[in-house]
Order: sequence, then C-alpha cells, then structure tokens
Amino acid sequence: MEGFDPVGLVLWGVAFLFSTTCHEAAHGLAAWWGGDPTALRAGQVTLNPLPHVRREPFGMVLVPLVSYALAGWMIGWASAPYDPYWAGRHPRRAGLMALAGPAANLALALLAIVALRLLVAAGVGFAPAVASFEHLLDVPSGDPLVIAGARLLSILACLNALLFAFNLLPIPPLDGATVLGGLGGEAVRRAYGQFLAMPWASFVGILVAWKVFDLVAPWIFMMVLSLAHPGVVYGG
Repeated sequence: MEGFDPVGLVLWGVAFLFSTTCHEAAHGLAAWWGGDPTALRAGQVTLNPLPHVRREPFGMVLVPLVSYALAGWMIGWASAPYDPYWAGRHPRRAGLMALAGPAANLALALLAIVALRLLVAAGVGFAPAVASFEHLLDVPSGDPLVIAGARLLSILACLNALLFAFNLLPIPPLDGATVLGGLGGEAVRRAYGQFLAMPWASFVGILVAWKVFDLVAPWIFMMVLSLAHPGVVYGG
C-alpha cells in the first residue's frame, strides 16, 4: 500500500499499548492500595498488555489500527474493573484511583522529555527546525535505530501529555469527572451522580470533551516542545 509506514505502525503500537497499559495498571494499583482488589483479582494490575487487550480488544487493538490507517496516529481506550460499592463508600479513594491513570501518563511524558534532553546534551541529536508529534529530535548520524528511538520517545512524550490532559477533563465518563466528584465534596458528587444517571450522559460528555480537546491539543504540544527544547523558539 502506497505511503504505508510499517516502522511508524510498530512505534505507535508500542507507545499506545505501553501508555494505555500503564494508565490502567495505575488505576488498578491505586484501587488496591485503597482497599478494592477487584482489578488485582482480574489480573489488571500488570504492565503486561495482554490482560488489558483481552478486556478491551476493540479499544486496544481495532480502533487504534483503524485510526492509524486513517490519520497516521492512534487513539483508543481501555478500562480497569472496580467495585462501585467501594467507590460509593470511599469517594476520595475513588477520586485518587481515577487520578492515578492520568498521573502515570504524566510521568511517562516527563520521562520521555528527560530522555530527549539527555540525547541533546550528549550530542546525539538537536532541536528540529520543524517539529511534529513524531519528530521532536533531529538525529544527524542517520543510524536507523537511533532515529527510531528518537521517534518513539517523541511519540511517547506527546501521546502521554495528551492522554494526561484529555483524561483530566472534568467531563463524564473521563477520569477527571471521577477525580472532581471524589475530591470535590458532597455537592459535586451529587451533581455528577445525577448527570451520570442520564442514559445519554457519556455520549454527550465525549462529544463535549472532544471539542474542548481540539482547542487545547496544540497548546499541549507546544508545551511538550518547549520542555524538550527550552530556549528554542517555535512559531505558534
């Protein structure tokens, strides 16, 4: 197929599976620490992607492949089981459980950015004249393995920064809604509970979140770029 990039497919697949697996494992780990072993018993508190893929094959495999074929990047979803009665009894713990997933993505984004900066400091690469999600580092050596590594780090930095920001939007069914409901007090929990009881709530929430995210995604990318290459000025 003309224009097909097998290396890009592999790199995006690795980045997506690893990032999503870390996100869901963090949810399960935080729930376990908070007293709910549901995800642990289901085998979801693991960095092995297979249990997560088995739980959500559509969101973890099919949708990412289709989105890559259509747009050149991957999007999808996964989930970790939890006890809703536990969450109802311990809303703050449930809020921390919800926060753990985006926090894992933030940690991955920062680690990838640090790795990119270390490569620059070591003289392996430098800030590109034109940057993109897959291209936050120019590698003058031409070594295909180093180029692929820099490309993977670029994808990990941008993808995880976007996952962090998107999932923290306080709109059901995203994690941010549970975080705000769990940590925002009884009035907020009651309001979110009434909204979630509506059959169309999740659909409307995703539509609103998608529109909001279209506005903030370019700013998130520019923030990642500025952290990867401080002092380098790029056009808006």
